[in-house]
Amino acid sequence: MNKEEKTPLLETINLKKYFKTGSGLLHAVDSINLKLYRGETIGVVGESGCGKSTLGRTILKLIEPTSGEIIFEGKNISKLGTRGMRNLRKEMQIIFQDPFASLNPRHTVYQAISEPIRFSKLLKTREEIEERTLELMRTVGLAERYINAYPHELDGGRRQRIGLARALSLNPKFIVCDEPVSALDVSIQAQILNLLKDLQEQMGLTYIFITHDLDVVNHFADDIAVMYLGKVIEKAPAEELFRNPMHPYTKALLSAIPVPDVNVRMQLLPMKGEISSPIEPGDECRFAKRCPYTECICKEKTPELREVSPGHFLACARYTELN
Repeated sequence: MNKEEKTPLLETINLKKYFKTGSGLLHAVDSINLKLYRGETIGVVGESGCGKSTLGRTILKLIEPTSGEIIFEGKNISKLGTRGMRNLRKEMQIIFQDPFASLNPRHTVYQAISEPIRFSKLLKTREEIEERTLELMRTVGLAERYINAYPHELDGGRRQRIGLARALSLNPKFIVCDEPVSALDVSIQAQILNLLKDLQEQMGLTYIFITHDLDVVNHFADDIAVMYLGKVIEKAPAEELFRNPMHPYTKALLSAIPVPDVNVRMQLLPMKGEISSPIEPGDECRFAKRCPYTECICKEKTPELREVSPGHFLACARYTELN
């Protein structure tokens, strides 16, 4: 059975999130259409400020969408209020970028991990909650001796394991991983990524993995969506995107990945000019001001995301000429 014959766990349809500013509406997330299937990972990549984290928070309804639909397990949740979302929170969780900032400094490891369990009232007795907390610590590789430690007494990797244990505490089906390793040392990054992958295989978890590091997402995601100023401009299976990038922006991002070989000369693709404003953007390609291949057609209207080969979607008016 191919993907199109399966039912997505999560789907967004023309999802938008605009913010009011003194200069007009800021288009943080603009008409995003994604499908995410059970047990898979979609990586969302792009420069800082492109709307990656806002997209993740909007899908979880931590931020209310401006318009569009969020379909989770066949149900449109975009209009659900606080009460309607309360039960759904058990199914959808998030791991934040900065593990220290996301933890209460006055709470011990035990208090931090057990808090969602106690709040949701999944377990009733102290003994049940304590056993579940210890089980979660073992699952994410936290030694029991840290149960009464405070966040400031632990390194970044162990703090992120606490965040992961909290996310797993309610047995979710879907987790937004918002730059979960960007604040960690490289050696610790590998440990957390391997742990996330192992847990996905064991528990059938589904991830949106948000990062600015294409090299990380290449080994972690099934599909990759490239965002630029609120828009998805290219989406493809990870292997296909790295083998055959089509959008000039994607090519520039890939050219910036360091090559661990002193004999290989890196050739960075140029991105000149100023970044377009996300406030009331005009009807043109948002990458046009920085693209070395811009022509008049690029400024006539915003290109739509189209399937140019099986599973490979692209938003570029000149793709037939450039590829």
